[in-house]
Amino acid sequence: MASPALTYSLPDRVLPGVFCMVLFCMTAPLIDVAAKMAAQHVTVTQVTLARYGFQVLLMLPLMLLSGAVWRMSRRVMQFLALRALVGLVSTYSFVAAVQTMPIADALAIVFVEPFILLGLGFLLFGEQVGPRRIIASLVGFAGALLVIQPNFAIFGAVALWPLVTAVAFAFYILVTRHLSRDLPPVAMNFHTGWMAVLLMLPVLTLGAATDLPLLALSMPAPVVWLQLFCVALAATVAHLFISYALRFAPSATLAPLHYLEIISAAAFGWLFFRDWPNLTSWAGITIITASGLFIIWREHRLSKA
Repeated sequence: MASPALTYSLPDRVLPGVFCMVLFCMTAPLIDVAAKMAAQHVTVTQVTLARYGFQVLLMLPLMLLSGAVWRMSRRVMQFLALRALVGLVSTYSFVAAVQTMPIADALAIVFVEPFILLGLGFLLFGEQVGPRRIIASLVGFAGALLVIQPNFAIFGAVALWPLVTAVAFAFYILVTRHLSRDLPPVAMNFHTGWMAVLLMLPVLTLGAATDLPLLALSMPAPVVWLQLFCVALAATVAHLFISYALRFAPSATLAPLHYLEIISAAAFGWLFFRDWPNLTSWAGITIITASGLFIIWREHRLSKA
């Protein structure tokens, strides 16, 4: 998963940016498909570890070929560590959700993230949030409740995991915005990967010492290893697409396209798992999308003004 709220100060090339954004929306749900398959056989902890561990291996040749940044200031290292931490929380909670929930339903709940970003902007940076955006946020959360309610009745508290993802990913976006001025996409994703693995080591040590089933690692069948590798492969490709999309085109141009991901998520969910959102969930998805698009439109108008 990623969001078009990032920026990168290069000359705009809108058409390549839009093309990369569409490719992101087509590939990002494949992360969730592979994670959902793997999570039926190994713990969510192992899926999360594999997502970042294999990402480091995949990104290393790109780092070597691109001559990307290896040495960084302490401030950049601190922000990278924070990015890795909130990325871990976001990944773990979303994999925990799609382990049982339909992918499209979980993703729809995560799409309340633009509203959370508004709140964080107000609380952390004192940004003004007018009544129209507050109303749009409340309507968006009401739509999220329409998606959560039937899933909560079926799956219980698991339906709340996507909300954790939304909050963590909102912080992930804020940190990435800051880092995008200092690091290109390849370096940012590579360094985030190995830092995430390092941050997981104490958790894995605790799991080995206490035999907690939640933190257990195992030696699965080869097909499960393939699924774990596909989680990282899809994540690496999707995050590169979104990173380069934001290098080519303004975030205000790309942001509305992000909602195309719900279409591919629903299609892949039905294709691989025969999951399809019910009418109540589709109503919530529609409300969330409409509210999110209104927020994006208002932000675009205000930035132009």
